[in-house]
Amino acid sequence: MTDLIQAGKDLKEASSAAILIHGRGASAQSIISLKSYLKLKDFALLAPQAEGNTWYPYSFMAPDESNQQSLKKSLGKIQKAFDQIVKKGIPTERIYLIGFSQGACLSLEFAALNAQKLGGVVAFTGGLIGEKLQPEKYKGNFDGTPIFIGSSNRDFHVPLTRIEESAQLLEEMGASVKTLIFDDPEHTIREEELEWVNEHLLSQN
Repeated sequence: MTDLIQAGKDLKEASSAAILIHGRGASAQSIISLKSYLKLKDFALLAPQAEGNTWYPYSFMAPDESNQQSLKKSLGKIQKAFDQIVKKGIPTERIYLIGFSQGACLSLEFAALNAQKLGGVVAFTGGLIGEKLQPEKYKGNFDGTPIFIGSSNRDFHVPLTRIEESAQLLEEMGASVKTLIFDDPEHTIREEELEWVNEHLLSQN
C-alpha cells in the first residue's frame, strides 16, 4: 500500500491543495472519496496512508507516552505532504487540512503545532491530542485561519468538553473557529457539515 495517494489537479497546475487524513481503520483511498461531496475540483489532493490504517494506537486522550512514538511518525507523514505542496509553489494560505475522527484530531494537532495562515482546517469529529491540553507545546499564530469542527454532542470517542477546549485554544492562537454540534449519537460526517464547509470555507475556490 502506497504511503501517499494523489488525486485532483496536478500539484504543478493547482492553485490550492488539500491534505485529506483518514480515520482509524480506514484508508487514504476512502478519505479521497470526500472529493465527491466537497468543492475540491480545482484542488490538488494528497492523502497520506497510516501504517496498519491507524495513526496512533490508543485514544487521542490516552496518557501521552502511549501514543507518542506513533504520533510523531504520523505527524511526520503530514509534514512530508505539506512540504511537498509548498515545494511546488502553493502558498500556505491556499493549503487545507481535512480529516475525519483520528484524521480530524491529527489535522488539528498538526495545524496547532505549526500555526500559520492556512486556507482552512476541517475537523469532522476531532479535538487536539493529549491526555490534557498543553497550550505551551503549540506555537505560531493562525492569523485568522478558518477552522471548522463538527461533531455529536455525545460522541463515544470525542467528548464535547475536549472540542470546546480545543476551539478555545485555537481561537487564542488566532484562528476563526466554527463548531457545529449535533444532538445525535452518530460518529459520522453529516450532510449539514459538508454544506457548511462548502459554503463558508471552500466557496472562494
